[in-house]
Amino acid sequence: MTTSEKTGESRKFDPNFKGPIQDRGCTDILCCLLFILFLFGYFAVGILAWSQGDPRKVIYPTDSRGQFCGQAGTALEKKPFLFYFNILKCASPLVLLEFQCPTPQICVEKCPDRHLNLVKAKLGSNEDREYYSRFCKEGTNFTALSPPEILRDALCPAMLLPSKAFTRRCLPALGKLSGGVVVVGNETSFLDDENNRVNATDLLEASKKSNVVVEARQVAMRIFEDYTQSWHWILLGLVIAMVVSLIFVVLLRFLAAFMVWVIIILVILVIGYGIFHCYMEYAALKGEPGADVTIRDLGLQTDFSVYLQIRQTWLAFMIILAIVEFIVILLLIFLRKRILIAIALIKEASRAVGHIMSAMFYPLLTFALLAVVIAYWAITAVFLSTSNEQIYKVYNKTDCPFSKDTCDPKTFNTSNVSAQCPDAECLFAFYGGETLYHRYLILFQLYNVFLFFWCANFVTALGQVTLSGAFASYYWAFKKPDDIPAYPIFSSLGRALRYHTGSVKLGVLILTAISALTVLLHHFPSRPPGAQNKFAKFLLSCMKCCFWCLEKCIRFLNRNAYIMIAIYGKNFCASARDAFFLLMRNIIRVAVLDKVTDFLLFLGKLLIVGIVGIFSFFFFSGRIKAAEDAAPSLNYYWVPILTVVVGSYLIAHGFFSVYAMCVDTLFLCFCEDLERNDGSSERPYFMSPELHEILSKTRKVEDECDGVEAADAAKQADEVKVDEETPLQQQDGEVQLKQQTVLKEENEEKQPVESNTEDEKEEEEQVSQAEDTEKKEEPAVKEAAAKQEVKAEEKAAEQPAAAGEAEEVKKVEEKEQPKDDNPPPAPQE
Repeated sequence: MTTSEKTGESRKFDPNFKGPIQDRGCTDILCCLLFILFLFGYFAVGILAWSQGDPRKVIYPTDSRGQFCGQAGTALEKKPFLFYFNILKCASPLVLLEFQCPTPQICVEKCPDRHLNLVKAKLGSNEDREYYSRFCKEGTNFTALSPPEILRDALCPAMLLPSKAFTRRCLPALGKLSGGVVVVGNETSFLDDENNRVNATDLLEASKKSNVVVEARQVAMRIFEDYTQSWHWILLGLVIAMVVSLIFVVLLRFLAAFMVWVIIILVILVIGYGIFHCYMEYAALKGEPGADVTIRDLGLQTDFSVYLQIRQTWLAFMIILAIVEFIVILLLIFLRKRILIAIALIKEASRAVGHIMSAMFYPLLTFALLAVVIAYWAITAVFLSTSNEQIYKVYNKTDCPFSKDTCDPKTFNTSNVSAQCPDAECLFAFYGGETLYHRYLILFQLYNVFLFFWCANFVTALGQVTLSGAFASYYWAFKKPDDIPAYPIFSSLGRALRYHTGSVKLGVLILTAISALTVLLHHFPSRPPGAQNKFAKFLLSCMKCCFWCLEKCIRFLNRNAYIMIAIYGKNFCASARDAFFLLMRNIIRVAVLDKVTDFLLFLGKLLIVGIVGIFSFFFFSGRIKAAEDAAPSLNYYWVPILTVVVGSYLIAHGFFSVYAMCVDTLFLCFCEDLERNDGSSERPYFMSPELHEILSKTRKVEDECDGVEAADAAKQADEVKVDEETPLQQQDGEVQLKQQTVLKEENEEKQPVESNTEDEKEEEEQVSQAEDTEKKEEPAVKEAAAKQEVKAEEKAAEQPAAAGEAEEVKKVEEKEQPKDDNPPPAPQE
């Protein structure tokens, strides 16, 4: 297989090419129509979910009738707490299976604060009877009915226990006396509704079981409460992150080299401070009671602040940060020469951003579109998860053939079930459904997630195509900034939306499919017997690794394919192929320039995240004395901190992605420029002298890295391509090519021979043709050699010579014109 078949054909000189092609057509229309069809289905799922769902099921606790406690605008508005008639029933394994305690539950205004049983309340004062009746079902005539009748119909609880509201549920207020004796309301035991003596320790177990049921919901509710208390501070932190990112990007425009070194130094200092802070916390906990408990012994706790009270947590943080610091310093040492080259490339990108300042604000449009996509997905997901119906089950104390069957509370008392099972009750069990809609509800959720990733990736890819088209317009402008088109961002966005929506969606669809498979593999269940096999586990791990690598490769290839789409207007597959071959022909430059630049920009993102994260940690943890009163009271102060940190990284990534996209676009255009042009007056480079100087440094790094391999590769390369890649040299303020000097020397030697006779000229042509036949060059290479010969003759004519010699050269040119199939192109200047 030849080299051209492996890496594709190099670009040929085209005098009419001046950047992104204006005359283009729609590409990948089928994929565009497919996406529109899926989008209409997405809207249909959203409308269906909004008509069936009820988000109140997530916010409010539900009583036995499925009514929401504390919901505004209802009869239970002033009764926000859920009360269990017999909390001991929550210790049943049924709780873990059906997520509901098999005991009557009602909404109450306030949890009971004293110990009182039904008999004492009936025989007690009017105040006791009135107090006890607050915890009976609505419409119960407490004074008229006897205790047996009340207990038979489950109208009131058999006893009241001192309780405290926990996640809007009344749970027994358990305590411990000296010696570890569990008490509730200073009582160690009491009688239940069946006159059995029950210890307070049994209540502790029942409370734990009921707590397991709502464990995830408790954490979610606490996090939700923290967001309601700190959302404005979180928003302020994200605004600060946006301002800091914008300042960094603006400073990169004017002080690129200085800012890159500042970023590198500050990243090292910020990570170093993190190590110091972790060590100080680790040392401060020495000797504290309970601080030496290990994380393994502590287990999983819903209150994550507990982990910050043990030394092992801070030791783990310190070790992780030390490893990160060591890796960063090691990379900086080994990449020190390439970093200098990458800084020069960032400076060139800064010039491009300076001429297209609107590109700095394009991430704001991306953020807005992503916010719309995320909001639609989140709202649809909530409505889908709450679109289940209330399911009621038969609960009984004795054996009953209808136990756990579905029932209707409205007709239960008149049904055959209540006649055969007198002690049975029809209670609310959970939210579900058996209709066609509820049967395919999980598929709707998966469809919602898939379309979310597809739309979110499309918004990101649209930004990449838009920015690459704008920066390509800058690069291929021969006279900068005069030849740069007006409003390059808007022009590029219009071309992307009008012609290449299908191509962008096709690339995003491939990436989304690979990402979905990767997520499915990572969440592949390990319970099946086949998965317990060691070979099966190894194979699954290999598949996860392969799909992860494939996803990264697809992302990289998509990014460069979008650049080619923005320039040439081809479909996705053709653009991806051209981008891949172009990168393969310049694979060493990719390693030297592209990835090192990405590493430096990643350090910039890391610095912004570190600065904002440190300030948010000190603020929300109340360690800033001046702002201690302003800090909100939170259940988990790590909730807003993590939100600010993740949001800051996304914001910094959005702003720095402008520079990253600019660098990638300039790099691909630069590689194409080397293939299309040779730096002569007829085929001048579009790159600036500074960018060509970066190439010279890159070639030096390549020679140092590759040694003999680079020399062998240079010998095997085409002579014309070697001449095209000859570095620029600046002499007396003018940029000259070594190739031009060589051509002039050859012209001076050839000029007397060429001016002697026409026969000698023909003999030289025959010899040249014979050499071309021996080398088995293609016709395109022949044309290039003929063009180069004509250029040499034209340049020789420009040198001072006798008038007769000049006329003879012109005659030779006139005679050669009919023989050339393609005349030499005119200079682009």
